[in-house]
Amino acid sequence: MAEQRIQRRLAAILAADVVGYSALMERDEEATYAEFERFKRELIEPSLSRHDGRLIRTTGDGALAEFASPSAAVRCAVEIQESIASGRSPLKLRIGVNLGEIIVRADGDLFGDGINIAVRLEGTADPGGILISEKVYSEVEGKLDLGFEDRGEQQLKNISKPVRAFAVRAGAHSPLIERLSAAPPLPDKPSIAVLPFENMSGDPEQEYFADGMVEEIITALSRFKWLFMIARNSSFTFKGKAVDVKEVGRRLGVRYVLEGSVRKASGKVRITGQLIDAVTGAHIWADRFERDLTDVFALQDEVTVAVVSAIQPKLLQTEIAMAARRRPENLTAYDFFLRAMPQFYLTTREGVAEAIRLARRALELDPGFGLVAALAGASHMRNVVWGYAVDPQFERNEAVRLLRWALSVDDGDPDTLAVAAVISAFMVGDRESEIEMADRAVALNPNSYIAWHGRGWVYEVAGLPEEAIRSFERALRMSPVDPMLHQTLSGMGYAFIELGRFDEAIIAGKRALRQNPSLGVAYRCLASAFALLGRDAEAREAAARLLEVDPAFTISARMGRVRRSHAKLLIEGLRKAGLPE
Repeated sequence: MAEQRIQRRLAAILAADVVGYSALMERDEEATYAEFERFKRELIEPSLSRHDGRLIRTTGDGALAEFASPSAAVRCAVEIQESIASGRSPLKLRIGVNLGEIIVRADGDLFGDGINIAVRLEGTADPGGILISEKVYSEVEGKLDLGFEDRGEQQLKNISKPVRAFAVRAGAHSPLIERLSAAPPLPDKPSIAVLPFENMSGDPEQEYFADGMVEEIITALSRFKWLFMIARNSSFTFKGKAVDVKEVGRRLGVRYVLEGSVRKASGKVRITGQLIDAVTGAHIWADRFERDLTDVFALQDEVTVAVVSAIQPKLLQTEIAMAARRRPENLTAYDFFLRAMPQFYLTTREGVAEAIRLARRALELDPGFGLVAALAGASHMRNVVWGYAVDPQFERNEAVRLLRWALSVDDGDPDTLAVAAVISAFMVGDRESEIEMADRAVALNPNSYIAWHGRGWVYEVAGLPEEAIRSFERALRMSPVDPMLHQTLSGMGYAFIELGRFDEAIIAGKRALRQNPSLGVAYRCLASAFALLGRDAEAREAAARLLEVDPAFTISARMGRVRRSHAKLLIEGLRKAGLPE
C-alpha cells in the first residue's frame, strides 16, 4: 500500500474563546451554557458563512475556524466582536488570528503551528479584543478600515520563537471601540489587585514608604504564575479615593482585593492589611504588623514577606474550596489541579492515587500545564519512596517521564522547576543538574514556599544538610501554616540527624506528626534520632508506630533505592531502633 502523503496548505486561522468561562459557569451554569450556544448559532456560524470561513471545531467555550484569506478572517473577527459589543450579553470573546501553514488530516481536521499560534494569540488578546500576528498584519494593513496597535514581540506558550503581534483597533465609525469602557470579566485563574495603602500618619514621607511597600507586594505576588495580578498603574488609579471593594473588583476584573493602612507613631510603624473577596465582600484574611521604623527598605522587605506568606496560601485554599463545589461536568484543567492538591497533601496511598487520577484529567484538557505534570510525577515518586508501588520500576519510569514533560512545556515556572528537581533527586540522582534547578527556582520566586521546600529536599538528598536546613527554614517562614508543613519538618529532621543534632531532629519529627499523625517519614526520623541518643524505649515505640503505618517497611526497600550514601547516620539509627533490614 502506498504511503499516505501529508497534505499541507496556507490558511488564515481564527481562534475564539469565552473570557472567564469557568467563573461564569460557576455563577450561573445553565444561563452561561445557553448563551454561548446562542453565540455560536446566531453570531459565530452566520458570520463565518458570510466571510467564507469553515468551522474546524468547537470546544465547550471556544471555536476554531479556517479562511482562505487573512482579510476575510479579520473582517469576520471584527463583525463578531461588534455584534457582541452592540448587544447586552454577559459573555465576551478573545480572538486570535494567524496566517500560516497547516497540516490537513484525512478526516478534515487541521493542526500545526499555524493553528497553535492563533490559539496562543487568542489567549493573549484583551477581553473583547482581537490580536493578529505580523503575517496577518502585513496582508491587511491599509486594506481594511481598522487601526492597529503594535504589541511588540510576544513569547507565546509552547512556541519557540517570539511572535510579533498587533491589536486590532476599530475604525472611527465602528462600535467595537465601545468595548474599551466595558468592565472586564474575571479571569479563569485567581486574580488580585493590591490597592494603595492608606497613610494614617499625616506624614508625607510615610506616603512614599506606604506606596513603596505596596509596589513590593505587587512585584512579589506577580512572580506566582498561577495568579493573575493587576499592574501597579491600574491599582494606583484608586489612590486617595473612598472605594467600594466590590466596585473595584468589577472595574478591574479581579476576584480578590488586598487593602490596608500605615500608621507611624513613636518610632514604630503599624501596618494593617485585609484580603477581601470582591465578588461576595467576604473577608478572607486580616492581620496587623508592628515594626521599628529604622531601615525603611529592610522594613518594606520584611512586611512584604509577611503579607505574601500569609495571603498566598489563603488564596490557594479559597480556590481549592471553590473548585470542590463546582459540578464535575464543568471542571477545567485548573479545577482538576486544585482538586488534586488536597489529595497530594494527604500522603496516603489512596490520596496519591487520586492525585494522579485528577492530574491526568487536567493534562488531558491542557497538556501544556507544566505544574500539573510535575505534580503527577511527584505522586509517582511518592509511590516508590513510601512503598505504595505495586510495580516500583513502572512508577519510577512514570515519575521521570512526567518530570521531563513538565520541563519541556514550562521550565520557567519556579514551582514546576522545584518539584521537578525533587523528583530527579530521588529518581535520577544527577546532583549538579538538580541543584541548578532548585537554585533557579528560588531565584525566580524567592517568596515561593514550594521553591524553598523543594530546594531543601534537593540539598538534603545531595548530602548538604546545612544548606538543606537553611532552605527548609526559609520555606517555614514563607508559609508557616502550609498543608505540606509536615514534609518540610520531616526533611529538617533528616538533615539534623546527618549533622548529629539529634535533639533538634526529634523536635522537628514531633512537630511533623502534630501536622500529620500517620506520616511514616516522621516516624523514621524519630526512631533513628531516639536510637542514636540511646533512648531505646522511645526508639522502639517510634519504630513500632512506623510499622503500624507502613507494615512493609524494611531499611533496604525504603532507604536503599532512594537515599544516597550520606544517610549513614539515619540508617544506623534505624538499625539500632530494631527495624528490619
